[in-house]
Amino acid sequence: MKIVVIGGTGLIGSKLVKRLQAKGHEVIAASPASGVNTITGEGLAEVLAGAQVVVDVANSPSFEDKAVMEFFQTSGRNLLTAEAAAGIRHHVALSVVGTERLQESGYFRAKLAQEVLIKESGIPYTLVHSTQFFEFMFGIAQSGAQGDKVHLSPVMMQPIYSEDVAELLAEFVLAKPLNGVAEIAGPEPIRISDAVGKYLRQIGDSREIKVDESARYFGALLDDMTLMPGEGVGLGKNAYSEWVKTATPPPAH
Repeated sequence: MKIVVIGGTGLIGSKLVKRLQAKGHEVIAASPASGVNTITGEGLAEVLAGAQVVVDVANSPSFEDKAVMEFFQTSGRNLLTAEAAAGIRHHVALSVVGTERLQESGYFRAKLAQEVLIKESGIPYTLVHSTQFFEFMFGIAQSGAQGDKVHLSPVMMQPIYSEDVAELLAEFVLAKPLNGVAEIAGPEPIRISDAVGKYLRQIGDSREIKVDESARYFGALLDDMTLMPGEGVGLGKNAYSEWVKTATPPPAH
């Protein structure tokens, strides 16, 4: 089977491509670097020719409200139009647990707009809602940074390792379209403030964690259920409490 992975060179995409190739499929890692640009439409018709499945794991380069909405709407429309022309049988997209509950955030409003486009496209689809990746802890810390303190909510989350995301995502890619949403998460619930605090201590970041119930998550106010998956969630194997013991700082850009 020919599978095109949009964003196939990123954190999740690169791991997914390797897993699908190992199962014997023809997998194309599509990105602007490979001549495929979902914003301009460049290369889409060519790369989708003969494909059966498209997986979209691309993310916006900017989280600014207007820019992120333009990215997901433009990319989504161009990709789905090209897929319809190519006769794609299954569109799989990676999104976020709680997207519909996070609509105070411009980023999550854009993700929901992307999901609406997919549902209305007429192409059989599967939306995979993931909890936060282990590797995203530094980004969460930065979002709450105020000088030498990091203001974070004490609400619960259930983060997942990127390797487990790719493993579980591969199963959905090779299954029949759900025409609905599936959730995936790590095995351990933990408070955001605790998770980020453990990570910062591990990497030698001395900033103080200020537990703040009014701290927003990328613009959205949270409660204990906002980021948590529901019943029937697919669970990864790797525990955050083990991963964080050997965690390293994010690569410098």
